[in-house]
Amino acid sequence: MAEVRVSIGGREFEVACRDGEEHFLQSAALLLDNEASALNEALGRMPETRMLLMSGLMLADKTASLEDQLKQAPPPQIALSAEDEAVIKRARKTEAQLGAAQAELAELRAELAELQSRSHSADSEAENAKAEREAAEAVLADLKAARDAAEDRAKAAESKLEEAQTKADEVEAKIEEARAAKDSAVAVMRSMVERMEEAAQRLQKQD
Repeated sequence: MAEVRVSIGGREFEVACRDGEEHFLQSAALLLDNEASALNEALGRMPETRMLLMSGLMLADKTASLEDQLKQAPPPQIALSAEDEAVIKRARKTEAQLGAAQAELAELRAELAELQSRSHSADSEAENAKAEREAAEAVLADLKAARDAAEDRAKAAESKLEEAQTKADEVEAKIEEARAAKDSAVAVMRSMVERMEEAAQRLQKQD
C-alpha cells in the first residue's frame, strides 16, 4: 500500500491506496479540492467534516448530471483508440473512487448527525442540572434565612428572659425589704406595747 498526501480545501490529508494508483487518487483529490476551494471562497472557512461532505455532495451532483447527459446523448459512432480506452478505464476507476468517497462522506455525515444529537442531549442535561442547582441554591438560601430568623428570635427571647429574671430579682429584693420593714415595725410595736404595759403597771402601783 502507498501513502499519498493530498490537499483538499487548504487542508492536508494522508490517504492509502494501492501501488500504482497514486495518480488516480491525486486526480480524485484534485476534483474535491476544486469544489472545496469554491466553497471556501463562497462561504468562508468551515469545519473539516462539513467541507468534505459538501464538496463530495457537489461533486456527486455534477457527476450525476454528467451521467444523465451521457445517457441522453447518442452513442458516438467512432472507434476508440487504446489511449481513449485507457482514459475511459481511468475515468471509471475515478468514478468508483468517487463513489467510495461519497459513501465515506455519507458515513461522516451520519457520525456528524449523531455527534450533534449527543451534543444537544448533553446541552439539555446541562440545562437541567443548572436548573436543579439553582433550585437547590434557592432552597438553601431560604433555609439559611429561616435559620437566621430563628436565631434572631432565640436571641430576642433570651434577652426578654434575662430582663424578666432581672425584674424578678428586683421584685424579690423588694419583697425581702418589705419583710424586713414589717419585722422591724412589729418589733417596734411590741416594744411600745411592753412600755405601755409597764407604764400602766406603774400607774396602778401609784394608785
